[in-house]
Amino acid sequence: MRLAMIGLGKMGYNMTLRLLGGGHEVVAVDRNLDAARELAGKGAIAAESVADAVGKLASPRVVWVMVPAQATDAVIDELCERLAKDDVVVDGGNSNWKDSQARAERLARRGIGFCDAGTSGGVWGLKNGYCLMVGGAPAAVKRCEPIFVTLAPPDGYAHVGPAGAGHYVKMVHNGIEYGLMQAYAEGFEILKTSPFGLDLHRIAGLWGRGSVVRSWLLELLESALEGDAELRSIKGWVEDSGEGRWTVQAAIDQNVPAPVITLSLLTRFRSRQDESYGAKLLAALRNQFGGHAVKKS
Repeated sequence: MRLAMIGLGKMGYNMTLRLLGGGHEVVAVDRNLDAARELAGKGAIAAESVADAVGKLASPRVVWVMVPAQATDAVIDELCERLAKDDVVVDGGNSNWKDSQARAERLARRGIGFCDAGTSGGVWGLKNGYCLMVGGAPAAVKRCEPIFVTLAPPDGYAHVGPAGAGHYVKMVHNGIEYGLMQAYAEGFEILKTSPFGLDLHRIAGLWGRGSVVRSWLLELLESALEGDAELRSIKGWVEDSGEGRWTVQAAIDQNVPAPVITLSLLTRFRSRQDESYGAKLLAALRNQFGGHAVKKS
C-alpha cells in the first residue's frame, strides 16, 4: 500500500522503516524536514507539509497520524479539509479514547474512515514489531489491515472494537504497565537494601529464566542493571504520559477498585518532589502529639 506517515519521532520514524521493509510506499512528513529527508534516503517519499503529503497519495488515501496527543486535533482538523470520502485516518498516538470517539464522528460526517491504533512496542518495535490494538469500523480497519499486519509481529494485531476501543485497550495496557514496573522497582530496592550484598543484575537474569515473574520488562531491567552505570547517571524523576491517569479515571467512573495502578501513578508524582510538604506535615504532627524527634533541614 501507499500511505502517509505524519510525525517522525522515535515511533513514527521506526514504524516508517518497518513499513518500507514490508514493501509499502510511505510518504513521510514531519515539522523537522530533516527527518523526512533522511527517510527519503532509506526509501520513503519525503513531503514538506501535510498538504504536500496528501497530494502525493492516490484516492482512496490512508494517512497515519503519529504525533503527540496535544497536537493530534490540529492535524486531524487539517486532514478534514484535505481528505475526501472513503479516505481513512489512523491515529497511532497516545490519544484519549474519548477524543478518538469524537474524531471518528467528526471524520464520519465527511465520509472519512477512522481507526485508533493503540501501539505498544516502544523503541524496540522496529526489530520486534508493534503490538496493535485497533478500534474502528470494520470497513476502515479492513482497508488498513495490510499495514497493521506488517507493523505487528505474528498474532500481534487485533481489531478490538469500534472507534475508541483501540485507545481504551491501550490505556488499560499502560495502567497495568505502571503497576508491573512499580512492583519490580520496589522489589529490587528491597533486594538492594538487604544485608547480603546481592548481585541485582544476576538476579534479574535468573528470574528471567523460567520464574513466575519473568517478562520482557524484567529483561529490560536486567539490561539496565548491567554494570549499574546507567542507573548512576539517572535521577529518580519519573514522568507519566497521561494514560495511567486516564486508566485511574476510568476505574473511578466504572466503580472498579484499582489500588495497585492508582498507587503506582501517585508514586510517580512523589518522585518529582525534591521535598514533600505532606511529609513535613506528618513529621510535625508526630512531634506535636507524641514529642517524636524531627530532622531539621
